[in-house]
Amino acid sequence: MTLKQVKVTLNNSGVIVEPGALYFQKGNITCDANIGGVGGLAKKMIKNKLTNESAFNPLYKGTGEVFLEPSFSHFIVVSLDNGSIIVDKGIFYCAESSLEVGVASQKNISAGLFGGEGWFQTKISGTGTCILESPVPMSEILKYNLDNERLQVDGNFALLRSDSVKFSVERSGKGIAGKLTSGEGLLQTFEGTGTVWLAPTQPVYGSIGASGVSSLAAAPYNRNNPA
Repeated sequence: MTLKQVKVTLNNSGVIVEPGALYFQKGNITCDANIGGVGGLAKKMIKNKLTNESAFNPLYKGTGEVFLEPSFSHFIVVSLDNGSIIVDKGIFYCAESSLEVGVASQKNISAGLFGGEGWFQTKISGTGTCILESPVPMSEILKYNLDNERLQVDGNFALLRSDSVKFSVERSGKGIAGKLTSGEGLLQTFEGTGTVWLAPTQPVYGSIGASGVSSLAAAPYNRNNPA
């Protein structure tokens, strides 16, 4: 485990960051509350209530360097070219001001009730670069490019997906017999064409954080997966 720190170099440009993340800055840089008028204020308050993300992300703009707080977390850099991604709750860290950070609603009842993310997630759209705070190192993230395909996951460790990928929750087997023979319950299902990023080792880090290294003596599979 090593400390990491995000440094952003601005050249007459701007960066949106999580509140409280600024460590220090150098240069001709100003901070804007980034409210966006009455309409923008309403949207940000709704986003805060729906996704548990911060309502107001300060915008630092100008020319110079912005250093964010050191952390033992892992940071991943994602570049968008007129695209949209939907990310796990709480992992947005900062983004170029050319990107819009908003809200995406689940498209079906199963995803909202059993998907583990609630009815709303954070959506990042536009052209530019954003940085996400990952629970696992970049080397442990699996990137799958789906081409009109289906990907099913037993657990809540998908970090992000393209907005074009449909998300739902399905039973692993049809009927009682299928459930008994498979030993599984519900599967997160991703369908369509686009990208899905998975962090399969995330449950292990969760076990360490909750119970210490001794908790890894047994395999951390979910023995209480809901039906």
